[in-house]
Amino acid sequence: MNPQLQIILLSLKVATLTTMILIPVGTFLGWLLARKSFPGKSLLDGVVNVPLVLPPVVTGYFLLVVLGPNSVVGGVLEKVGIRLAFTWTGAVVAAAVVSMPLLVRAVRAAIDSVDVKLEDAARMLRAGEFRIFFRVTLPLAANGVLAGTVLAFARALGEFGATVVFASNIQGVTQTMPLAIFSYLNQVDGEAKARTLVIVSIVLAYLSILVNEALMRRFKNAAG
Repeated sequence: MNPQLQIILLSLKVATLTTMILIPVGTFLGWLLARKSFPGKSLLDGVVNVPLVLPPVVTGYFLLVVLGPNSVVGGVLEKVGIRLAFTWTGAVVAAAVVSMPLLVRAVRAAIDSVDVKLEDAARMLRAGEFRIFFRVTLPLAANGVLAGTVLAFARALGEFGATVVFASNIQGVTQTMPLAIFSYLNQVDGEAKARTLVIVSIVLAYLSILVNEALMRRFKNAAG
């Protein structure tokens, strides 16, 4: 297989799996932060959002300390055959941690915009919380949730700092597009190879922005 095509496919694989993991987790956290009050809510909010402002390299180092082979958690996982550091699954973990705030914040804003009176009316009809969420809240917030999902996918596709620290830059194993571009640009004759990946990255990022903007317009029109 063409090395550049392999890099692109690995990047899409990592970003897609990251997004699939984030959709249920991020949606739940966004709903929890938007609708519930509980002890430690501010702490949870901070933990979820801190990767948004923390240098990605620091996030990667934190993951290495917590989940690396020399850590307690990493050691336990390795005993059951699960290795995260320096693998492509580690790249997924790094991308998920860095991308999660974008999805959670979008979900939280979308759910905040849903009129709680509609949910209260459903409760008066004796609907359970699970049914209220899937039959009332989520449909009304769907475009906002989808917009956040697209942003999270795009962020996962472009993740570099946390990935290079936690998963490393291993050709054919963890080398996604941003890492490959960095490697190519550090080679004497690598600029031509990097150019293709740069173009693909720009196209995918631009398409993600277009989809996000379209969804946000639909969300605003529906809310208005």
